[in-house]
This record gives sequence, structure tokens and C-alpha cells, in this order.
Amino acid sequence: MNDQTLTRSPLAWIERLWSSIADRGRPYADVPAASVDPLERARQLAAALLSGRGEASGAALARELLRVLRGLSAAERLEFCRHVSTHFLPDPAALHEAASAYLAEPSPANVARLSEIAEPPRQELLRRINQGQGGTAALVALRKELLAALRTTPDLAALDSDLRHLFASWFNRGFLELRRIDWNTPAAVLEKLIVYEAVHEIDGWSDLRRRLAADRRCFAFFHPALPGEPLIFVEVALVKGLADAVQPLLAPDTDEPAQRARAASADTAIFYSISNCQDGLRGISFGNFLIKQVVEELKAELPQITRFATLSPVPGFRRWLAKQENAPELPDEVPTDSRRDELMMLCARYLTESAADPVARFHLGNGARLERINWRGNIAPRGLAESAGIMVNYLYDPDSIEANHEAFARAGTVARAPGVDALIAPAPIAARPRGRG
Repeated sequence: MNDQTLTRSPLAWIERLWSSIADRGRPYADVPAASVDPLERARQLAAALLSGRGEASGAALARELLRVLRGLSAAERLEFCRHVSTHFLPDPAALHEAASAYLAEPSPANVARLSEIAEPPRQELLRRINQGQGGTAALVALRKELLAALRTTPDLAALDSDLRHLFASWFNRGFLELRRIDWNTPAAVLEKLIVYEAVHEIDGWSDLRRRLAADRRCFAFFHPALPGEPLIFVEVALVKGLADAVQPLLAPDTDEPAQRARAASADTAIFYSISNCQDGLRGISFGNFLIKQVVEELKAELPQITRFATLSPVPGFRRWLAKQENAPELPDEVPTDSRRDELMMLCARYLTESAADPVARFHLGNGARLERINWRGNIAPRGLAESAGIMVNYLYDPDSIEANHEAFARAGTVARAPGVDALIAPAPIAARPRGRG
């Protein structure tokens, strides 16, 4: 796909149509005067947008509100968010009446009425803002700012909950498009991969070219409302056997014939980096769909690939280790082999007993098996700081994914290979935080 394709997309046509409707609706819209303070003008536009009924006038109001919000400072936009979060609430009297009717007679009609009344008007306001040109992207960007301020401004929590609820519908799997990323992908998208890579930093264009070579694959999910903006992407290495260290996968290599030969002889696809790209969509899950669809894509393209696994970080291991009584003190340099058995055992215990690691929860919750724990899997500074250099293989076996998922979801049971069990010492060390009896 090239840039011309993007400009001729159905979304571009729809946005031009919606802009034309907004132009025609402007004379019928109750637009506040431009002389009004911009923040107050945004509040008035929100009220007018929610109370309006006409489609054309609504399009004009949504467009004007989005234009005003872009012109506000970050602090003013957060104040607008706080206003929306605290003022656009369900009507108490109507809610009390609907709840009383339901309690008196829990009929389907009364359930539906109660549900309708209980939905905060904020959600309808957000739906109408979303109809403006660029509305989805603007709301995603707004939530990014909101999330950064949520801890210090709890009044924003209700609006965040509404945005997360709506995004879960607007960005559901049915709207996502899987695309393979290669060297022919538009440069604007490739630049974003360099920026968004969150696991293993991409050091410029030459490094990116290596990650898109013949023995590598990269796939991303896109959404029609955010053309050219990846939501999440995964990097894959085609190798023989389970990769046990990431540095060889990231090493420079310009030998294209050798790359093609490795791809042809590979029997394993290693998912070594999964990066979420949009901070405003935090909490909206894409990764489980991405991995499973990429597995199907690779099986169709490369039938000789019979094993699908990750090479994953263990980001919470050192934090967990620091809380254990009598835990070993670790410097930031590469641990010596004399610590290998002890640290491997502790990491196996951490991954199978604590359920604290976010990467482990993600893969185990998706039905993967904890296949292998790798000593010195990542000796980069970040890998040493997070996990003493240890990395993990999670295996996605199509024949056992559902059973593994159910066992983990129902009872927290970690599906694991015998080699992981062998690492766990029969007499576990005390797992009490320091300073407690």
C-alpha cells in the first residue's frame, strides 16, 4: 500500500462527505460567538452538541468543538475533560424512577429502561464528537493526556471509564486490519515503527531494514479511523529451534542470500517484540488477536513452520526478587554463571507462583505454555535491570491453546514444560517481604 492508496481510501471519501454536511449544517447550528473565552466556548459547544437533534448541525458543532479543543492548552483541555466528567451525569429523578420500576417488576422492558437511563450523557456526547472529522483520533489523543493526569485528578476517572468502554467497541476485532510491514511500506509508517518500538529499540533505518529482512516478518493492526497509524505491531524471527537470546536476533546482517536461506530452512517463528503504539488506547487488548492471526498468516505463507513461540522479557522479576527475604543482591552487570542455578530457580518460581508478571499474564492468559527460561537471554542494560538478563519462551501450540487458557482463567494454573518444573527447588525459600514477621 502506498500514500496514494491512503488518500483514496473509503475513510477519506466519508470524511469529505461529512465535512460537506457540516458546511451545510453550519447555518442551523447554535455555535457560540468566537469572542467567548475558548475554554468556556468548548463547554458551550459540548452542551449544544449534546442537546442538538439535527445531523447536519451536529456535524458542524462537532467540527467546531474539535477545532476549539485543538487550540486549547493541555491544561485547558484537562479542565474541559474534568467538566465533561463531572457535569454530564444521568438525571437522578429519572434514574430513581427507573430503578424503582425495575425493583417492582424486573421485566425486560424495565431492565432496558433502567439501562438506558443509567448511561451517562457523557457517552452520547463522546459518540457525537466522534462523528466530527478526525474525531476518533482526537479522542484517542485526549485520553492519552487524561491518563497522564488521572493519578492527580481523580475527577477524570468517570470520563476515562466511558472512553475505555467506547473504545472497546470502536476498536473491536471486526474493525481491525492486519497488514504486513516490509521495506515497501510507506516511509511515514516505517518511521512510526522506529518511534513506537517499546521492547528493543530500533537504532535508525539500517537497524529497521534488518528487522524487515527475508528471515524476519513484521505485522501490524490498523483501524480505518486512524489511517497510517499502527495500533500494535509484532516482530518475528524465522529460525531453527527455539531462540534463547535476543542479541543474535538483533545483530546486524546484510547478507541477503543467507537471510533467504535461513527463512527457507526455518521451522520456528519467534515473536520477539510486541509494541502497543497508541497510549490513548491503553487497556484495549489487541495483542491476543494479533498473535493468533499472525500465526495463521505464517502457516499459510510458510508451511514448514511448525512451532510458534515468543522470546519474552520478564519485566517484574527483579522488583519481585528485591521483596523476597534472603534474596540475593544483584549488581547491574551480567550475572556470573555461579548465580545461574539460583536465579533460574527463583525466576521459575516467580513465573509459576506469583502471577505478578504482566508479560507472563498476557501470554498465559492467551493459552501459551511456559516453555523455557533462558539464562543471559538479554544482556542489554534494560534486560539486566528488569530480569538479571533472563528471558522466557512461551509456546503457542494450536492443539492446547484453549485448554491452557481455560486452566489459567479458571484456577490460575500455569501450563509449563517439564524443564521449567525441573528448575523449581523442592523446598521453596520464604516469600515474605523484608521487614515483616
